[in-house]
Amino acid sequence: MITASIVGATGFTGMVLTDLLDRHPEVRLDALTSVSYAGRTVPDLFPQLRVRGAYVEYAAERVADSEYVFVCYPHAAAHPVVAELLDAGHKVVDLSADFRLSEPDAYPRWYGFEHPRVDLLGEAVYGIPEVYRDAVAHARLVANPGCFPTVSLLAALPLLRLGSVGRVIVDAKSGVSGAGRSPSRKTHFCTVHDDFRAYGELGHRHTSEMLQEMGAAAGRSLPVSFTPHLLPVDRGILATVYCIPGVVAATGAVAPLLSQDELEEMYVSAYEGEPFVEVRRDVPSLGEVQHTNFCRMAVRVDADAGLYKIVGVIDNLVKGASGQAVQNMNIMAGIPETMGLGARA
Repeated sequence: MITASIVGATGFTGMVLTDLLDRHPEVRLDALTSVSYAGRTVPDLFPQLRVRGAYVEYAAERVADSEYVFVCYPHAAAHPVVAELLDAGHKVVDLSADFRLSEPDAYPRWYGFEHPRVDLLGEAVYGIPEVYRDAVAHARLVANPGCFPTVSLLAALPLLRLGSVGRVIVDAKSGVSGAGRSPSRKTHFCTVHDDFRAYGELGHRHTSEMLQEMGAAAGRSLPVSFTPHLLPVDRGILATVYCIPGVVAATGAVAPLLSQDELEEMYVSAYEGEPFVEVRRDVPSLGEVQHTNFCRMAVRVDADAGLYKIVGVIDNLVKGASGQAVQNMNIMAGIPETMGLGARA
């Protein structure tokens, strides 16, 4: 039996993670910590959850009996806690961005702080199981990816590995839960209802993960343009990823487009055997993946425009956060990675 705790358990990510771990057949849920709601019970905050227990303030001794600890703190606030937990011998899945980027110089640019634990940056494994499964299995620190990068990377990586893509454009739409549980003027019901808007259209922080991982897959730096939009729905992300062929060094010419059949065959082959990635002929919708850990996608060759389109959907709170975190824990623990993730979350 795996013993697990959640540090920062009262946001949307912590709520879904609490539910998933409580229903996991191989997990005993230990401590649930909260800065603001210590002493309150889980049903006090989330009446829809059938989870017994109360929130406690975080302290190292509160989670001392847990083999795995999930950290759901905000960016720039997680790394001291993660370091403390690792020093105490815990295995950690960090759901903040504090260990997602491998280059220390990236943190001042994208997150506004100098990273104090460069040693741990080199150790952390970027937790997309479909890419880094073997490394996750041997890790003691997994940096759970962001929600937008998860769907965008899964959509683009098979093409990027060909080495013939010159640039990538990601046009993505997210439900309001992606903005977190704390209310704001931009996420108030009266603001988002019956409306639709772009935000963070230049320099969104999740671009950093896309640049890092797309460049790694392509074997060189790639320009990536990312525009997120806020949908007036609760949860889910739909991303349309445009992969534009570039000049092939060996020939000096723009790479020719694959046919539709060739593209579909490549994607089906790339994700064959992956339990949570589905390549379909019909373009998917949010409702097909909400409350699940699945990424569903469809691929298209736009011959007239000379580019590829991949449309992917995930639930931002499950495959984009808490479900992927549980998937990573399962791999780290050496149990089936689908365990505890079959039901709606």
